[in-house]
Amino acid sequence: MTRDDLFNTNASIVATLTSACAKHCPEAMICVISNPVNSTIPITSEVFKKHGVYNPNRIFGVTTLDIVRANTFVAELKGLDPARVSVPVIGGHAGKTIIPLISQCTPKVDFPQDQLEKLTGRIQEAGTEVVKAKAGAGSATLSMAYAGARFVFSLVDAMNGKEGVIECSFVRSEETESPYFSTPLLLGKNGIEKNLGIGKITPFEEKMVAEAMSELKASIKKGEDFAKNFK
Repeated sequence: MTRDDLFNTNASIVATLTSACAKHCPEAMICVISNPVNSTIPITSEVFKKHGVYNPNRIFGVTTLDIVRANTFVAELKGLDPARVSVPVIGGHAGKTIIPLISQCTPKVDFPQDQLEKLTGRIQEAGTEVVKAKAGAGSATLSMAYAGARFVFSLVDAMNGKEGVIECSFVRSEETESPYFSTPLLLGKNGIEKNLGIGKITPFEEKMVAEAMSELKASIKKGEDFAKNFK
């Protein structure tokens, strides 16, 4: 299944479900994990705007699977416990729009450039790796469920008053020229408390951000155009 196939299948499902949310629970936190997230979040936003109940602080594209994968792959290479590794992953949630910030990893890790490029490519294409491993019998399921649960538990903790809860998520953003972009977010009782931005990154990471822009903008426009014509 290509991203276009996913779009054709999921776009109307997401639009229908979020339309019901906008009508019946307009103040709910909306967490969308249905791919392609780079398009389904713009769809969700446009649907909420149509109903006059749009609040960008309450609409989240769940990209946590990219973070879970980055943490795991870095831990494997460095002999660390993945539960104690934290790699911010910014940008979007498909291919080269997935931008792992290895330079901001906690604990600090270093890789030679060739290994860094290979690691980055593996994080970006991990979904394809799973599809190939399953020989066409499906895609990531358990890891996707774990990632979704992690994000929602974090959000619920923040809504219940826990302080200092930070997760990356694909949201409405002014951090780059892309109108939606994933960065670390401080979560709170009302959703996004503060967008923590990209922070200091390396030239290699800066190049990835620049190279992601055209694909991100195209995916976002595709979602917005779909929502505008959705009845």
